[in-house]
Amino acid sequence: MRNKEIPTSAWFIPVIPIALAAAIYFGEVQSSSFLFINRFTQLLPDTVWAWLTFFGNGWGVFAMAFPLLLLAPRLLTAGIFAGGFAAIASFSLKNFFDLPRPAGILLDGSFYRIGEPLLNRALPSGHTLTAFAIASALYFSVDQSKRRPMLLIFVFASLIGLSRNAVGAHWLTDVLAGAGVGMWCGLLGATLAQHISDGRLNPKSLWPRVIAIAGALSIYVHLTQIMDLELNLPLQYASITIIALTLILFIKAQFIKTK
Repeated sequence: MRNKEIPTSAWFIPVIPIALAAAIYFGEVQSSSFLFINRFTQLLPDTVWAWLTFFGNGWGVFAMAFPLLLLAPRLLTAGIFAGGFAAIASFSLKNFFDLPRPAGILLDGSFYRIGEPLLNRALPSGHTLTAFAIASALYFSVDQSKRRPMLLIFVFASLIGLSRNAVGAHWLTDVLAGAGVGMWCGLLGATLAQHISDGRLNPKSLWPRVIAIAGALSIYVHLTQIMDLELNLPLQYASITIIALTLILFIKAQFIKTK
C-alpha cells in the first residue's frame, strides 16, 4: 500500500480554505465577495450552474460514480466512506452554527437566485463539502504515480462550490469552509478504504452487493425527488440509466464462474 500512502502534509491543506473563510467573515467582506461572484457567474447559463450543483448532491454524485462498482470498487468504497463522513459533518456543523444564508439577510432582488430561497443553516456548504470529500477520496485512493492528472478533479469540485454562489444559496465563506472540511472527510474515507482487502471488493462479496442495493434505492430516489433544481431532471434521468446499466452488468457478474 506504500504507493497509495497519504502524505502527512495533506492533512494540513484544508486549513488554508478554512482560514480564508474566517478572514472573509471577520474582515466583513462576506456580502461584497458573495455579490461579486454572484453577478460574475451570471455570464453563464443557469443550466451550467444547476448541473454543477447536481454533482455536489450526494445522490447525484453516487449515481454518476456508480460504474466504479465494477471498474474500481476500492475508489467507489473510498467515495462512499467519504460521503458518509461528509453527511455527518455537514449536518452537525450546519446545526451547530445555524448561520443565515444570503436570502436570509440580503434584500430580495439584490442578487441573482435560481430556485426557491434558502434562509438558514448556511455554514458549511453541504454540496461543496460533498464534492471535495469525494474528490479527495478518489485522489488519495489511486497510486501516487497517477495522482497528478487527477488534480483536475479538484478544479471540478471548485466549480461545484462556485455554483452554490451562482445559484444564490451560499456565501463564499460557506463554500471555503465546505472545501476544507470536505477534504478532511475525503482523507478519512481514503484511509479507511485502504484497509479493505481485495477479496471483500469482489462482485460476489457482501460489500459490493450492499452497494448494488443502494444503487437500486438511488433509482427510486431519482424517480421520486427533484435534486435541488428542476433544471437537473435530465441529469437525474441520465443517472437512472447509468445505475440500471451498471446493475445489469453487476448481476451478470454474479453468474460468472471464477477459477
